[in-house]
Amino acid sequence: MAETLDTSVLSTEPLERIQHLLVQLYGEPEGEKAFRQLTPRLDEYARRFSAQRRDVSGTTGPLTEADAILITYGDQFQGDAPPLQLLEQFLDRHLGQIIRGVHILPFYPYSSDDGFSVIDYRQVNPALGSWDDIRRLAHRRRLMFDAVVNHISQHSRWFQGFLQQEPPYDDYFITVDPAVDLSAVVRPRALPLLTPVETVRGQRYVWTTFSEDQIDLNYANPQVLLEMLDIILFYAVNGAQLIRLDAIAYLWKEIGTPCIHLENTHNVVRLIRAVLDAVAPHVLLITETNVPHEENISYFGRPLPGGDLTDEAQLVYQFPLAPLILHTFVTGSASVLSRWAAGLKTPSPGTAFFNFIASHDGIGLRPSEGLLSPAEIQALIDRTLSHGGQVSYRYHPDGSRSVYELNITLYDLLNDPSQPDPDVDIQRFLASQAIMLALAGVPGIYIHSLFGSSSCHSCYQETGRARSMNRQKFQLAELEARLSQPDSREARVFTAYRHMLATRSGLPAFHPAAAQQVLNLHDGIFALLRTPQDRHKPVLCLTSVTPAETSLQVDLHEPGIDSITAWQDALTGRIFRAHNSRLQVSVAGYETLWLKSLESA
Repeated sequence: MAETLDTSVLSTEPLERIQHLLVQLYGEPEGEKAFRQLTPRLDEYARRFSAQRRDVSGTTGPLTEADAILITYGDQFQGDAPPLQLLEQFLDRHLGQIIRGVHILPFYPYSSDDGFSVIDYRQVNPALGSWDDIRRLAHRRRLMFDAVVNHISQHSRWFQGFLQQEPPYDDYFITVDPAVDLSAVVRPRALPLLTPVETVRGQRYVWTTFSEDQIDLNYANPQVLLEMLDIILFYAVNGAQLIRLDAIAYLWKEIGTPCIHLENTHNVVRLIRAVLDAVAPHVLLITETNVPHEENISYFGRPLPGGDLTDEAQLVYQFPLAPLILHTFVTGSASVLSRWAAGLKTPSPGTAFFNFIASHDGIGLRPSEGLLSPAEIQALIDRTLSHGGQVSYRYHPDGSRSVYELNITLYDLLNDPSQPDPDVDIQRFLASQAIMLALAGVPGIYIHSLFGSSSCHSCYQETGRARSMNRQKFQLAELEARLSQPDSREARVFTAYRHMLATRSGLPAFHPAAAQQVLNLHDGIFALLRTPQDRHKPVLCLTSVTPAETSLQVDLHEPGIDSITAWQDALTGRIFRAHNSRLQVSVAGYETLWLKSLESA
């Protein structure tokens, strides 16, 4: 009951937000009832966190320049031990504290979509390991868990209960008469929106945004929301320091609307954030919304009183970055990327972009709408297909379809597999990663990017799913054998990548909140000035996006760093000296320089 709440271990201001948001979502009687049901759960979890001294991991604390997050499947490594233990072995042996964060993609029992059709939110897939394995990883690294909140597997206990029309599951899913006009609904897939199922009371049509095996949950029922809030807190108490809200944009449904980015969807995100603020404020919220930029950043939410924090996610995925970086290297021109990056900003110091250019999914094209022309987008599609990749489609309300995703590894999209040139190809690939690492925010690194993986055509042939091209698993012993060969592609990419990460972690200019200024120095150079909050030791980042050497004369007056005469490339140790407030620099093809000040600015 509300009156039993132990306010000594809870922040009252988030409680007020929680109560207000529940009333907004469900009206006065139902919202107040839901609040009364929720508060004992919050009290219980608050006591558990208090007993843990709010230290569920060895890396608690604010995100810094030392933080990068590896994106990987729980069974990415195969061998003679449970996969989660092999993941821990790989991290300990090869990355140490160079990678302090790990996003383990859904590690729960599942029935399809490589984990994103969850059968049981509260269990670890026994084929991967156990909760003990997860908690052991969490003691040394920041872990990101997926909260697959929009849908659940048709094989789940919840949906099987719905088919039998058992309370409470009889109202856990959305049923719609197929005669209802749903043409306004935004579709992320080229699949039917409604799926017929047989229940004990006859045939019903359930809402399935993504596939017939992924049944959308009914958040108009407050009991569904309360159950999911409990699951999110369960993740936090078991070691999650970041909670990724998968496909969150589609959460709330109202017939007659596009059913994407609805205000009540934002209210649910605000509620999750308030619950975490109340009980586990060290846990950060990150939203996954593969949509155009302005829609994507709306999930930062609105500033809270005080100005340093917002009321929704602390981090949002930076979806436009991948297609823009690819366009940059395809054209050899940094102009579009520079123009876009110059306008980037977050709404408060407590928010940051999650920068990534490769992931378990394909490369989404919707975020490039309005940033690249149709012809430029088509050029990326054509390059994907000519380099052996696949594409995925989505339907529009008029019945037409368009490509929404490129399915190919980043290495193969950047480099033509039929005409390999390892010396150039590896440098081009590393240059793409260097841009991502230099941008303001927190970098997210897909496991395959550490090794420059090629597309897995046999994986695609085996599953028939285009996304399988980018989801190959490793035999750990075989991978480590390749890494032990200095001239192998895997070893060359991995060694250089580790060096960039280790260097980055020692430069305060790469703190997520450090200032960022885009410099337009040359069409073939992407240039950033990153300046720490104390304004000491700025870093001038120069990355060539062409194979040709580029000579630059950097006027240090314009960015306000003309008092600095001595610079050193943090990656190689080379020294550069300015004369008359001008810095003469030659950048080799696809080379990256991170020039750190050897003086105070």
